Amino acid sequence: PRHRGGASTANNLCEGRRARGSMSAPAALPAVEGLAAELLPDKDKVYFNDYSTLVQQQGMLQDTVRTSLYQFAVLENRADFAGKRVVDVGAGTGILSFFAARAGASHVYAVEASGMARNAEKLVAANGLDSVITVLNQRVEEVQLDERVDILLSEPLGIALVNERMLESYLAARDALLKPGGAMFPDFACLYAAPFTDDALYNEQVAKTTFWTQQSFYGVDLNCLRDEAQAFYFSQPVVGPVSPGSLLAVPACKDFDFNTLSIPDLKVFEMPFQFTMGGLSMCHGFALWFDCRFPGSQRHIYLSTSPHDALTHWYQVRALLRSPIPVGSDHVLVGSLRFEANEARGYNIFVKATNCNTGVSSDNTVVTQCALHHFQYTAQTSTPIFAAQPMQTQPAASVAQVGGASPSDSASTPVCAEKWCGDQV
Repeated sequence: PRHRGGASTANNLCEGRRARGSMSAPAALPAVEGLAAELLPDKDKVYFNDYSTLVQQQGMLQDTVRTSLYQFAVLENRADFAGKRVVDVGAGTGILSFFAARAGASHVYAVEASGMARNAEKLVAANGLDSVITVLNQRVEEVQLDERVDILLSEPLGIALVNERMLESYLAARDALLKPGGAMFPDFACLYAAPFTDDALYNEQVAKTTFWTQQSFYGVDLNCLRDEAQAFYFSQPVVGPVSPGSLLAVPACKDFDFNTLSIPDLKVFEMPFQFTMGGLSMCHGFALWFDCRFPGSQRHIYLSTSPHDALTHWYQVRALLRSPIPVGSDHVLVGSLRFEANEARGYNIFVKATNCNTGVSSDNTVVTQCALHHFQYTAQTSTPIFAAQPMQTQPAASVAQVGGASPSDSASTPVCAEKWCGDQV
């Protein structure tokens, strides 16, 4: 995880991530159109170097929602960890390994590919857990153990769930290191998308291109580059808090079952959608966030990054349309978000949307990658010109329904997206 943040201006959607592993090369797209993949910087190097810094680790540790819920997931399910062998994938400082050790794990392998592994070893020694926790300074894809383990424990979640592509390493660890029927913490996630309105944000992006409309900049006409500049600004994901009041419809969702998901399934996938709009407004794009589940036998724990829940370092992400689409009450907006992995540990997201009632369409390509980091938690979100009508909700599911069901089956409100709110700690 990790980006820390972002203002409401368009920020690069990434953070860099810790121990992910090498990514196999099948036809991943370059993150910069027209630039050959071999000319791009070594993103793995940048990525691992970034996670070797204490400031990056501190940003994640100080996310109290994230760290607390991971602790709850482990310590409230001690019976699942007692006497078990555990692999912590992308251990960072080893905080999750400490939780597993304190829950009674017989041995924990803390796998960390970055230089942060040295600091993890110091913490293990300083806390007297040398006999329980072994730090492995390797990519998880390169780890070999004498036998498979009972539990995989990891925080492989990026902004918009999949960014940084650490989930691929999590699945590789499942295939190579986990016993058949072993537990994965987390084991399930849902990615959500909802249309939003934000005139101020859209106009800010448009205004950035006015520099390139100058016809005599030191005697040089820049106007021929205006369209290219605008395409670049609109290709940037906007990372930061999203006002729930700016959402125009009940979210669509896509399930990710880490027990059965394949790595190719993560490299290219699509989220088709059909939204019934709540009121008269302008749709400027789509907000993205995710939830995930920890499947304890004593208690399921749910982590949400929804705009309706406490803010985390994942924030939410907005993908703008190149031109807004006017929508009215009960108008139907259809389209899709197609995610294709790129060479910068991110995704090229192809956005298409059409108002079925008017035939007006818009699209855009948003490029996510691991790059700049922002640590602020503030953003400006404008109030819609026409406030959306309240979203309809369904009755909350009982905790008993959650049991062995997937998170998407344990819905509360609204229809698809905020389903876990009633069950969340």
